[in-house]
Amino acid sequence: MARIYAIANQKGGVGKTTTVVNLTGYLAGSGRRVLLVDMDPQANATSALGFDKKQMQPSTYQLLLEQAPLDSVRRQGQFQIDLLPSHPALAGAEVELVQAIGREYRLQRALQSVAADYDYILIDSPPSLGLLTVNALTAAQDGVLIPVQCEYLPLEGLSQLTQTIHLVQEYLNPKLHIRGVMMTMYDSRTNLSRQVVEEVRRHFPNKVFKTIIPRNVRLSEAPSFGQPINIYAPQSPGAIAYKLLAAELITGDRRNGGSEHGG
Repeated sequence: MARIYAIANQKGGVGKTTTVVNLTGYLAGSGRRVLLVDMDPQANATSALGFDKKQMQPSTYQLLLEQAPLDSVRRQGQFQIDLLPSHPALAGAEVELVQAIGREYRLQRALQSVAADYDYILIDSPPSLGLLTVNALTAAQDGVLIPVQCEYLPLEGLSQLTQTIHLVQEYLNPKLHIRGVMMTMYDSRTNLSRQVVEEVRRHFPNKVFKTIIPRNVRLSEAPSFGQPINIYAPQSPGAIAYKLLAAELITGDRRNGGSEHGG
């Protein structure tokens, strides 16, 4: 069975989608069977893998509304990454599902049918704590990965996120926990970046990944070419960092679970 992780942070611009796309790139590049689930109406992960988000019909929107089966939504990408693409229409799902029974479990139920097909399923959630993110957290049986930008002290926002995680754990997904915190956009020239890393490590003891993702122009360029960083610029500092982060995730999963699910 796949390890299913949600990547979440209600603060935008923290490198969430960059992390999802590039982690899946390196997981797939290492021979893992990977599915990326784009639950963000902005559909940036869909675009970053070379798909035209406006042409993605059906998408995770129809999947959540149970208007299309998962197999009709799933796309096979050119980087050995399968994708459940998003579409801007997904923004309407928050309203359309308000009265739906079991609305928080829509994604979890859909993914159950394909969990045995993959080693990893990574869910890119929107920068909010609404119903789409709650669906991602409810489906994330192996935990949540939290990217944190190294530019300010974001602990107030993180406390909101951890409160939501605890509520989902209590009422919807008892398995949910923080799998790890990933520091992104690190600038070694500034004291602030170092201070943020230290503060987050104090706030989340034993939860922060050792690998830190630096600010890197190649990471910013890669999505416009529709490629993960391991394809676009594999020798860049950002690529090397994400390669190390993927290896750290795999190693931790093996240690925590005895062996990889499905691997």
